[in-house]
Amino acid sequence: MAFRELNSKIVEASVVPGRRLFSQRGAMLAHRGDVSFTPNVQGGQGGLMSMIGRRVAGEATPLMTVEGDGTVLFGHGGHHVHVIHLTGDTLYVEADRLLAFEGTLRQGTMFMGSQGGIMGMVRGQVTGQGLFTTTLQGQGSVAVMAHGGVFELPITPQRPVHVDPQAYVAHHGEVRNKLSTALGWRDMVGRGSGEAFQLELSGSGTVYVQASEEKL
Repeated sequence: MAFRELNSKIVEASVVPGRRLFSQRGAMLAHRGDVSFTPNVQGGQGGLMSMIGRRVAGEATPLMTVEGDGTVLFGHGGHHVHVIHLTGDTLYVEADRLLAFEGTLRQGTMFMGSQGGIMGMVRGQVTGQGLFTTTLQGQGSVAVMAHGGVFELPITPQRPVHVDPQAYVAHHGEVRNKLSTALGWRDMVGRGSGEAFQLELSGSGTVYVQASEEKL
């Protein structure tokens, strides 16, 4: 396990020879040992298409490749940090909430419209969140950021979960997403959360929700 939570806002990562980590630029707080940090212009393990997806999504800052032999402390902006362990499945996470992840995970991007149809596109346009969501797949750990901490909600076939889009952090499992609204089209303009929009997640899996609607 590469990441260990030291407190609610800092994780410690073990860096060993031959295995890489990727982190958001500016996330390194301190490090010990012989560790190097290099801007990654290839989009992590996802290659060129991952990089293009992040650029289209408005994520202009490249990831940092972390290599060597030592330990690194990661944190960013005083945000709460939560570690998620993947065992072969795919994690869908908002790019701006991604702090660091192991190089054993393959990174990609998913167009939100591919799961949510036209409503997925509306979600990105009206709520201010990107049309693209980062995907991480394989065996490894991911550290994500959130306001006020993260809590996990199980998603079951009998009980879908409705989440404020701006409180959404990530999800994994066999899950479908759909944006629903209690307001008319004219009333939706300029409203991005709460009663105006609800992100419905159905199927089997887990959704990670932050305790605040504030954007990172």
